[in-house]
Amino acid sequence: MMQGTSQVDRVSGAIPPKAWFAVSAVFHYLGPSFAVLLFPAVGVLGVAWLRIGSAALIFAPWTRPWRALRRAGTHERVLLAALGLCLAAMNTSFYLALDRLPISLVAAIEFVGTIGVALFGLRTWRNAAALATAATGVFILIDVRWASDPVGLAWAFANGALFVGYIVLGHTIARDGAAGGVERLGAAMAIAFLAVLPVGLREVLAAFSDPVLILAGLGVGICSSVIPYLCDQLALSRLPRASFALMLALLPATAAIVGLVVLAQIPSPEDVAGIALVMLGVALHRPPRN
Repeated sequence: MMQGTSQVDRVSGAIPPKAWFAVSAVFHYLGPSFAVLLFPAVGVLGVAWLRIGSAALIFAPWTRPWRALRRAGTHERVLLAALGLCLAAMNTSFYLALDRLPISLVAAIEFVGTIGVALFGLRTWRNAAALATAATGVFILIDVRWASDPVGLAWAFANGALFVGYIVLGHTIARDGAAGGVERLGAAMAIAFLAVLPVGLREVLAAFSDPVLILAGLGVGICSSVIPYLCDQLALSRLPRASFALMLALLPATAAIVGLVVLAQIPSPEDVAGIALVMLGVALHRPPRN
C-alpha cells in the first residue's frame, strides 16, 4: 500500500491542481446528464442508490475501506462517518431537487454556499474582487429563475448546505496528502452506501433484471462520484479551502463550454460574457502564501 500511496502522491504532484479541478468540473456535468435520463426507469432514489453503490464498489478494491476504518482512531472514524453521511444525503437531496426544479436554479442555490466558504478564506482585496467577478459571471451564466415549488426548494437548499459540508470535510481528509485523502474517500463512500442502502433499494430492484440499466447506473457512479470526487481530493490536497470554493465558479462556465464542444450548442453573447468574467475572477485569485 505504501508503494501505491507514493505513486498517487507523485502523480498528483506532477499535475497542477487546477488541471485536476478542470477534469472534475467536466464530469460533474456528464454525471447529472446520465442521471436525469434514468429517473423514469429507476426513480430518483434508485438513481442515487446506483450512483453511490457503484462508486463504493469501484473504490473498495483500491482503497480497502475496511483497513482504513480499522486503523483509524476515534476522531478520524467520526470524520469519515460524517463525510459518508454527508455524501449520501447530498447526492440524494440533489437528485430530489433536480427532479422538481431546473438545474440552473439548483446550481445557483448550491453556489451561494460556496461563496460563503470563499468569503471566509479571503485575505486580500484582490481576492475579494476575484470572488465578486466570478460570482457575477456565474449568475449571468445560470440565468436564475425562481420557482414556486417549496418542496423542491427545500431539497435544493439542503443540497447547498450539504455541499458546503462536503467541501469542508473533503478538505480536512485531504490535509495529509492526496493518497491519504483518496483512501479516506473510499472509506467514506462505503459508509455512504450503507446509509443509502435501505433508501432506494425498492426502486432499484427492477434495474437488476436489466443489464442496460445496471451499466447506465455504473456510468452515473463513475461520472458523478468516482472521477470528480477523486479529482477533488487531488486538488484539495494542494489548494486552500477558499481557493477551491472560488474555483467552483468554473462549473457553470465548464457546462457552457461542454455544451459547445459536445452538443454544438452555440453560447449567447451573455454566456460568453459570463464565461469571461468567471475566467477573469479565477485568474485574479491568489492563494495565501501560508
